[in-house]
Amino acid sequence: MPEQRAFDSLLLGGWNELPFEPFRDGVEVHYLWRQDSGPVWAFLRYEAGARVPRHRHRGLETIIVVEGSQSDENGCYEVGSVICNSEGTAHDVWSEDGCVVLIQWAEPVEILGDA
Repeated sequence: MPEQRAFDSLLLGGWNELPFEPFRDGVEVHYLWRQDSGPVWAFLRYEAGARVPRHRHRGLETIIVVEGSQSDENGCYEVGSVICNSEGTAHDVWSEDGCVVLIQWAEPVEILGDA
């Protein structure tokens, strides 16, 4: 049966109340939407200096920066930035000062290297 989920005020700071769990070294996750297959919606919280190693996208990834800034080899993205990485693109991701992003993956990524 089709399902709808609604999340009030998350982009206005409501994400602060969410329980986060470990994702990678220095990065925590709270999943808003995750099933056995298909897209994932989540908040990622990076500690200062945290990084995600080089990875390739198997489907569209969309990122909205809600606090701090996130960087990759294409630039530094501040609060309010929206980044779309198409299928087949690859990058490293890091945050010098820490950040929180809302992220959507169409498919899991392929990790290409270690942080």
